Amino acid sequence: MSSSRMISANGIEIFVTEQGSGPLVLLCHGWPELSHSWRHQLPAIAAAGFHVVAPDMRGFGRTSAPKNIEAYSIFDLVGDMVALVAALGETRAIIIGHDWGAPVAWHAALFRPDIFTAVGGLSVPPPWRGRERPLDTLAKSGVNNFYWQYFQKPGVAEAEFERDVGFTMRAVTFGVDSSLFLKDGQGFLGDPAKVRSRPAWVSEQDLAHVVETYTRTGFRGGLNWYRNIDRNWELTAPWHGAKIHQPSIFIAGANDSVVTGIIGGKRVTEMDRVLPNLRRKLLIEGAGHWIQQERPDEVNAALVEFLNSVRD
Repeated sequence: MSSSRMISANGIEIFVTEQGSGPLVLLCHGWPELSHSWRHQLPAIAAAGFHVVAPDMRGFGRTSAPKNIEAYSIFDLVGDMVALVAALGETRAIIIGHDWGAPVAWHAALFRPDIFTAVGGLSVPPPWRGRERPLDTLAKSGVNNFYWQYFQKPGVAEAEFERDVGFTMRAVTFGVDSSLFLKDGQGFLGDPAKVRSRPAWVSEQDLAHVVETYTRTGFRGGLNWYRNIDRNWELTAPWHGAKIHQPSIFIAGANDSVVTGIIGGKRVTEMDRVLPNLRRKLLIEGAGHWIQQERPDEVNAALVEFLNSVRD
């Protein structure tokens, strides 16, 4: 059985759920999720002989949510994971992330290869640092309705998402993949009159847990990750063109709009340029973005096989 506790690390309090013993595996969730999104992976990875730890990431759930936007840079997010490894009494770990947690995992492996000996990313390919700030690139391309842009002004997306948290979670996390481009006159959630049903892979209890948590915390902490996108580009200049040499794995749903778009599709096709030691690239047919919840058996099998192959 899994257990949970609070751990002080990197100047904040981090809530973690953990299970098992053995080599350390960190699981980093994405937006708008919680450590709860790894509920199917914890027992499977623990049963394979690992100490698996899933934190609520900075700004989410029961973990601290600093007020300043600047406290959510990629350095802060990776710093949390570096400090968490030490707080758990370890010097090395394997790190795996989904959605926004994937860039945290990729950058953790990039910044601290001495700590993170292997890395996995779900749904979001490894980082390719472009020639200019991402939001500038969008604007110069004539794009003004991408969700990153909508998330920039504090309070706007928060107001939309917090109006009806149950609807938000059904529309975004548990619904059919949302469009990443906003329609005129609508927010990120689209038509508020459209009924959003709960898919079979999410129980009423799971939905209620997430809705209760976000009703209590609001959405600002997680949205502040997006408000550091351009700043992260500036901060990562020293790693421009760098590769991640540790053993790696990538898993995504074949129907995920993040990996089927022009940019995402190209990154998936050419990811071995960044990951020269890519052990497996798994695209699961018929699956969307929330892959470890939608198709846990296939994800678990792939992750356990990878973890066993890189075990010290």
